[in-house]
Amino acid sequence: MRILFLGDIVGRSGRDAVEARLPELRRALSVDLAIVNAENASHGFGLAPAMADSLFAAGCDVLTLGNHAWDRRELVGHIGQAPRIVRPLNFPPGTPGAGSVMVGLADGRKALVINAMGRLFMEALDDPFRSVADLLSRHRLGVTVSAIVLDFHAEATSEKIALAHHLDGRVSLVVGTHTHTPTADHRILAGGTAFQADAGMCGDYDSVIGMGKEAAIARFVRKMPGERLQPADGAATLCGLLVETDDRTGLALSVQPLRQGGLLSQAMPAASVQARIA
Repeated sequence: MRILFLGDIVGRSGRDAVEARLPELRRALSVDLAIVNAENASHGFGLAPAMADSLFAAGCDVLTLGNHAWDRRELVGHIGQAPRIVRPLNFPPGTPGAGSVMVGLADGRKALVINAMGRLFMEALDDPFRSVADLLSRHRLGVTVSAIVLDFHAEATSEKIALAHHLDGRVSLVVGTHTHTPTADHRILAGGTAFQADAGMCGDYDSVIGMGKEAAIARFVRKMPGERLQPADGAATLCGLLVETDDRTGLALSVQPLRQGGLLSQAMPAASVQARIA
């Protein structure tokens, strides 16, 4: 299975770039499943239902969220009717929506997509290690499901790496989101799970993690509340990764970074590993 994961969409610049480029990326990379973190899509804070509809129409199969999940209040009443919008699994019981979704491909293969949120330097939530393990006890990679992807929305690199090692061999991919900065540690762990500590963002990198520089800098310099942060609106870089999994085991065969457009050095994944082997 060819799985494309794109990091946090930030504002209009990021939304426009994903909607414009995703259809061609799906074709060029033979993508089977496209997952995008969209918790900052609406002016940098939250996700509006209409924006989710536009992203789905552009080719996103699943939209994941994070700590800004409820910044657009209208999503609270909408998410129950939109199972492909996935909020963190370890939110308290009774929270609207779900922390995972099973996606069926046209050829019969199934992929489980999970969203969880870290606790270190973030909100006090249920234990993500236990929450994910409880969910995985009902699914077996390569047997009941062809692929399992976890978007771990967390601040601390150590927490992301620890969870990836904890799940190694039980999921296809653990990818971090939230810091909006792509890391260079993409790899396949010893048990066959692909990992990258942060996928980066889809947004304008001439910014402070996607927000206009002046207002963000002022908050550090003055240590006082200032004007509301607004997303930078320059050319966006799409950041993410492409993972190819073994259809027999669900484990990763390759993981490759993707960076397209904007300011960062460009990276385009290569052809299918399975096709090269064949």
